[in-house]
Amino acid sequence: MRLITAALPRRRERTADPYRDIDVIDAYAPRTNQSVVGLVSLVAVLTGWWPLLWVVAAQLAIGLTFGRRYCVPCLLYFEIVQPRIGEGPIEDSRPPRFANMVGTVFLGAASLAYGLGAPVAGAALGLMVAALALLAAATGLCVGCEMYKIVARLRGIGHRQFDRIDLAQIGVGDVTGEIVVEFTHPLCTDCRQLERELRHAGRRVVTVDVSRRPELARRYGIAYVPTAVAVDATGSVTARIAG
Repeated sequence: MRLITAALPRRRERTADPYRDIDVIDAYAPRTNQSVVGLVSLVAVLTGWWPLLWVVAAQLAIGLTFGRRYCVPCLLYFEIVQPRIGEGPIEDSRPPRFANMVGTVFLGAASLAYGLGAPVAGAALGLMVAALALLAAATGLCVGCEMYKIVARLRGIGHRQFDRIDLAQIGVGDVTGEIVVEFTHPLCTDCRQLERELRHAGRRVVTVDVSRRPELARRYGIAYVPTAVAVDATGSVTARIAG
């Protein structure tokens, strides 16, 4: 029995509370949500039960407004699935949240089209949501998440120039040579992985915890983590590494 137990992979214990640590999320949770949204939307279009599209849109809107405790797919994952398989990688919750907002709009538009007597348009919108949601669930390629990152990056560039970092403000003294400044979150799996890779490559890394220094995240327009840039001794950005 000991040999069998030792051979089994260890389940990761929960590090992020799904209902309190809402700025991050288990990466597998959005896939559960995407599976439900995709399958129900597909069934709605194929069977003609288009009110299901409205139900899914309403459920997404309720979860976005009132939190994960009111999101049925979220409860399915966090209360039933995660306790059995363990916590997955922790990531920034803003991209999947934006994707849910996009899905709500498209599903609402599909329901409206059906209700107004335009079933072809409704079916097209419904199938689009189903296809993108199932693609994300199966492969991890979330189009809505990528849209968020592009928009956030453009918005950050448009609102402020992120070409220099005040090294003294982030607690760095005299610098010789190049360093990497990484904006991170203590629960972010990708952030820790990036930091390990950079240090293993011999880079000097200075981390800025956005949960403790939100004013710096706002100042530099950090839309999601990890975001990392290489800077010289004056704080001027020489290369963008991540984000």
